[in-house]
Amino acid sequence: MASKRGGDASSAMVAVPSNKRAKNELAVVNGGRSQAIMATGPPRTSNLMAPVMELVGHAEAVHACTFSPSGNLFATAGFDREIYIWNTFGQCENSMALKGHAGSISGLAWTACENKLYSCSTDKTVAVWDGDTGERLRKLKGHSSFVNSIATPNQESPLIVTGSDDCTIKIWDARRRGYAHSISSTYQVTATSFGMTTDQVISGGLDNDVKIWDVRKLDILHTLRSHTDTVTGIALSPDGKSLASNSMDNSVKIWDVQPFVAGDRLKSTLGGVQHNFEKNLHRVAWAPDSKHVAAGSADRNVYIWDTFAQRVKYCLPGHKGAVNDVAFHPKEPILLSCSSDKKAFLGELAL
Repeated sequence: MASKRGGDASSAMVAVPSNKRAKNELAVVNGGRSQAIMATGPPRTSNLMAPVMELVGHAEAVHACTFSPSGNLFATAGFDREIYIWNTFGQCENSMALKGHAGSISGLAWTACENKLYSCSTDKTVAVWDGDTGERLRKLKGHSSFVNSIATPNQESPLIVTGSDDCTIKIWDARRRGYAHSISSTYQVTATSFGMTTDQVISGGLDNDVKIWDVRKLDILHTLRSHTDTVTGIALSPDGKSLASNSMDNSVKIWDVQPFVAGDRLKSTLGGVQHNFEKNLHRVAWAPDSKHVAAGSADRNVYIWDTFAQRVKYCLPGHKGAVNDVAFHPKEPILLSCSSDKKAFLGELAL
């Protein structure tokens, strides 16, 4: 069900400009008889109300966050079993709280036309929500254990791909009950994504490998080996040429996933990200430029790399718990992050 947040002020969700010094503070300059107000500091790069916005309202750890395709909205969800829909600009008001899952929510994904939002949970189900009203349209059952990840294609499609602790990857048609295809994996699946088309899906899991699957044959096309521990997050670049994978071996790897690649598909290994005893599924995300990659980390920081230069461009502090998920705004240099500290941050970048 969807509900408007209101009532008791103690439970209200609010967006708070960060206590950090604003990038463009105003200074009053005395020019004799008149006074001029001038902006100080570096120029702003986004339409956010402040350079950093702190979003408060979740009662437990926040595990997933995502922008809508237009960038006007974003969603957060986590251990409190609720999905919050927020406005990106202005005061970042919370417009809806979606309730219906019986377990922690581990993943979120919008459709390309923004009319539906999908979620997956440890209650073994996938939920389909109306993007306008927040009504739950359908509950998809088929997994026999925790559903760890969910993804949608880049183009408009009713298809969804999920990965689960039941050692399967399932492809669903949101218009129907039950899954369309089920692919068996040897180990638990912790991360999933579509390829550039819906004929391919990509998965990562406890066997440390990233696998590219042919949906038509339900068989493996490529196995990408280099990680030495569980893969916790994968993301395909917007141009479809590269794949990023985050792993408990404390590395993010960039792979060439174009057809007919000769030799090793591993392009680079990026250091900095940390995983710890909590074994959280820290995710990874691409910027719209297909050049920059961001990842969550157990050391409470967000890391952003320039994949061309193969170096850390930003190490962003602020969270007081492990950073579980990150997302780039589709049109502006804005990064969204969520954490086990029950908070989310919106921050503008200079990419």
